[in-house]
Amino acid sequence: MASRRHRPGRTLVVFFLGVALCYGLVALTGNWKPALGLDLEGGTRITLVANGSPSAESLDEARRIIDQRVNGSGVTEASVTTQGDQYIVVEVPGSTENRNQLEETVKRQAQLRFRLVACSEADPGPCATTTPGLGRAPLSLAADKDGKKADKKAKADETASPSEGASESATEPTETATDAPAETDQVVPGDGTAEGEIAWSRSPDAESIAQYNKFTCRDDGVLLNAKGNPATVTDDPDKPLVACAEPEDGITQKYLLSRSVIEGTELTDASAGIPQNQLQWVVNIEMGNDSDKAHPQGSTGAKDDFATISRAFAGTEEQFAIVLDGQVLSAPVMNSVITNGKSQIEGDFNETTATSLANSLKFGALPISFEKNPTVEEIGPSLAGNQLRAGLTAGAIGLLLVMLYCLVYYRGLGVVVVASLFVAAGITYAMVLLLGETAGFTLTLPGIAGLIIAIGITADSFVIFFERIRDEMREGKSMRVAVETGWARARVTRIAANTVSLLSASVLYIFATGAVKGFGFALGLSTLIDLAVLFWFTKPMVSWLAQFRFFNSGNKWSGLSKETLGMDAPVQYAGGKA
Repeated sequence: MASRRHRPGRTLVVFFLGVALCYGLVALTGNWKPALGLDLEGGTRITLVANGSPSAESLDEARRIIDQRVNGSGVTEASVTTQGDQYIVVEVPGSTENRNQLEETVKRQAQLRFRLVACSEADPGPCATTTPGLGRAPLSLAADKDGKKADKKAKADETASPSEGASESATEPTETATDAPAETDQVVPGDGTAEGEIAWSRSPDAESIAQYNKFTCRDDGVLLNAKGNPATVTDDPDKPLVACAEPEDGITQKYLLSRSVIEGTELTDASAGIPQNQLQWVVNIEMGNDSDKAHPQGSTGAKDDFATISRAFAGTEEQFAIVLDGQVLSAPVMNSVITNGKSQIEGDFNETTATSLANSLKFGALPISFEKNPTVEEIGPSLAGNQLRAGLTAGAIGLLLVMLYCLVYYRGLGVVVVASLFVAAGITYAMVLLLGETAGFTLTLPGIAGLIIAIGITADSFVIFFERIRDEMREGKSMRVAVETGWARARVTRIAANTVSLLSASVLYIFATGAVKGFGFALGLSTLIDLAVLFWFTKPMVSWLAQFRFFNSGNKWSGLSKETLGMDAPVQYAGGKA
């Protein structure tokens, strides 16, 4: 039976098409410079000052949550540390274009609640005393692809998106925005159940309406009382709430909101992304049912309440508000009946605004509060330019020495080593650029060290493969045969060695933090690239060279001569010129 014919040329063509595709994607991003970390480029430092005297455990827990918010993927290599018994210092690499948004994301206490909108400036409804004010069109809340869709009512284009607001003024207030009338124990509008709050949102009580009309919203999203002073926003889940939305383009909005119908603790997941076959960013949220909690009227939790509300609101202009720390993050209308707790907030999101909202929803409440005006400053690189140049020079010298050694020792085969190293470097650079755009990967000195280690890993791959070829040729096989049989043995060894490297990198990435996590990520990336280059470039290249007489005849410059193989007698190849 004839053996399968190897086509190294075809493999090489497909491989280089893949490399070309990577650089085509880089060209689409328009960025040819890798994102650098704090030690190489600098960035932004935010110093948070805790109120009171928090315990060391609470301070460390706050540091951990903030670290998740700004560095959830572990590849941006943001630094979050505690200093003393009152300070948390956040250092984020890169530009400061989104400084205000970053500041708000970092300091939020994330007391999350979901309420129903009774009145707003865009739709005053029963609260109207004047003509409607300047309001923003609402976002929409729709079931995901697994949810049960309801008929949608035609609506105007929804162009609003949540953005980060300025911090509130420290001026002492004289009124609160949470006064509300007491309710009876019977199930009536405003009894705290989903059904009761739906009824209340459609016909709020007179006292709550009066409270709503006492307040106004400043352009920066701060609620003002009748005297024009900032009002205290006490986010009591058992009372209606007057609140402002986060400002966008100088526009905010005032809302009268129901009692809390769903607590943020019953939100099981939140993420940002672009759904399949769509182009617009959305925020995906998922509600769960907590059987350990007592819920009124047979409800087992947020999923049931969410379904009840969506049935009542779907296809109407009634809004469902997401409230964080007493401020409305978004108030979407419901386009679908949502029965499985999974939905997505749709609107004019971009990656930054969608990710910020998702992170604020996902990473929970901080155990401590901070002063309202943290210190924000730009910082320079922590390493001097001469140190960076010295490190890069050392890496270049090491790479050059490896190439020279391989050329001297392997001669003609050393050309494959040099070519493979250049190809691996090219792929690594493309992946660093793409990951910088898609995953926020920043390059730091520990990351560079992880990539430089790839030189040794890749060189080790050549040594094992080439020595296997030499062993087979010492047994009298031709180069063509020796390449295939040697590869069959060498690849098992290389897969085992690279698996160990990948496991080490995974442990560092999963369990470490900061720069060590970045080192683990870079090490894992370089190991995967080494495997790709070995299988789809180095081996096919050697198979292709085996077709030339310069190599298969044992030329003294090929690296496969009798002297190189350590054989005293002339080489007698079994199988002729197979």
